[in-house]
Amino acid sequence: MYFELYQDRSKDWRWTLKAANHLTIADSSEGYRNKSDALNGIRLVKGSGTAPIYE
Repeated sequence: MYFELYQDRSKDWRWTLKAANHLTIADSSEGYRNKSDALNGIRLVKGSGTAPIYE
């Protein structure tokens, strides 16, 4: 898995989490004005491995 970090047409920063086969697993649902905010969003996803699952 890997993250792609990019700027959209509005110059907002976004990220996409891709599987080894390059298919999208998750993406940022919002654009970030600052690159550092998008990187923080990636860190939150990386650190969510122990988050509970609710049905």
